[in-house]
Amino acid sequence: MLNINRKLEKLQNEGSYIKVGLVGAGQMGRGMISQIEGMKGMRVVITSDLAVENVTNAYKHAGIDAASIQETNDKEAASKAVQEDKVVATKDMKLVTSLPEVDVVVDATGIPNVGAEIAWDSILNNKHIIMLNVEADVTVGPLLKKMADSAGVVYTGSAGDEPGAIMELYDFADAMGFEIVALGKGKNNPLNLEANPTTAEAEAKEKGSSPKMLASFQDGTKTMVEMNAVANATGFSPDKPGMHGFEASVQELPKVFLEKDKGGEVNGKRIVEFINGIAPGVFAIIASDKEEVNAEMQYLKMGDGPNYVLYRPYHLTSLETPLSIAKAYIDHEATIAPYYGLQAETVTVAKKDLKEGEHLDYIGGYTVYGHILKADEAKEQKALPLGLVDRNVVLKKDIKKGEIITYDAVEQIEESTIWKLRSIQDREF
Repeated sequence: MLNINRKLEKLQNEGSYIKVGLVGAGQMGRGMISQIEGMKGMRVVITSDLAVENVTNAYKHAGIDAASIQETNDKEAASKAVQEDKVVATKDMKLVTSLPEVDVVVDATGIPNVGAEIAWDSILNNKHIIMLNVEADVTVGPLLKKMADSAGVVYTGSAGDEPGAIMELYDFADAMGFEIVALGKGKNNPLNLEANPTTAEAEAKEKGSSPKMLASFQDGTKTMVEMNAVANATGFSPDKPGMHGFEASVQELPKVFLEKDKGGEVNGKRIVEFINGIAPGVFAIIASDKEEVNAEMQYLKMGDGPNYVLYRPYHLTSLETPLSIAKAYIDHEATIAPYYGLQAETVTVAKKDLKEGEHLDYIGGYTVYGHILKADEAKEQKALPLGLVDRNVVLKKDIKKGEIITYDAVEQIEESTIWKLRSIQDREF
């Protein structure tokens, strides 16, 4: 992300700025609006949310005067407001994706089907799309990237999300010619496969977050999805189904990621993994076969080798998203995207015994959690991708707790956008 500050300053000095459209004024969206309002060369000119008061409150908390906030669902009125340097609050997400004045769209909804719709509409309207929706990305990202490439716009994940932060380490090490042995993240709460919004409610209230979102962290789903995105971007894969989930300190990581016959704990290289004990950081395990490079790494106190760890102890979530916005608009480059197609799949597992006729709910809910597999393993098992799950999906047979739910075990009441896109993707790839 070097030099982005100077490029944004140059844009502003030329009397221009990047006009950002945002869908979702929850915790992530609110923080992003305030962060951007303090930056040069960009502004969130329109935001949609089903509760429009969330948008107006987000703008006010960012320091925008109430007189400069226009509430409307009308396209002409929205365009006029932006042209007059006002900001727009709306309930209509399609107004965000279609407004001519918008250069870049950000999806901060966290709902896979909605994210797929936002990305699809944005690309059709020739707008760059930033996904703060990793769940949608790992499900239909390869197709959306192909569409974006054809349309001449950028499809990308976000800086600040753990996959984006990992990708920065990967690009840094790869550019320097290091062998990259493993990529991963820390998990900051114990794995609880039975976590749900009720069990997470008290902690979520204390933290000011959504119980559903917190449950998706606790049951491991979010970790599986995030490392799935890294796998699709780099060609890496999980060392075993669900990954290992080692306990280790940062200093112990180089030895952990030696192969078992060399005294380590993994079966191979080029793997994605999560570690208990190093949250909220992300890491890359690197190595070199060059004697002089190893000597220099030891001189630089990077360890004794043969593996070394690059560790970033923070990721600032949506506060860093503006960097991806700028990179897409100015440099026409993605922060992270599924360059390798589907390398892994986060599949759907029953969180409890489920009965025929029962509706599945949602990520971080009561019925299912996610489990990462290699993509070919998931395909062989006909496993249902987790991003396709919502209340529109009904079980055709009983499923035991801990079982992977397969395509033939479910039916849809009504076909959703993400199911349609996934069908196209499966045919195309």
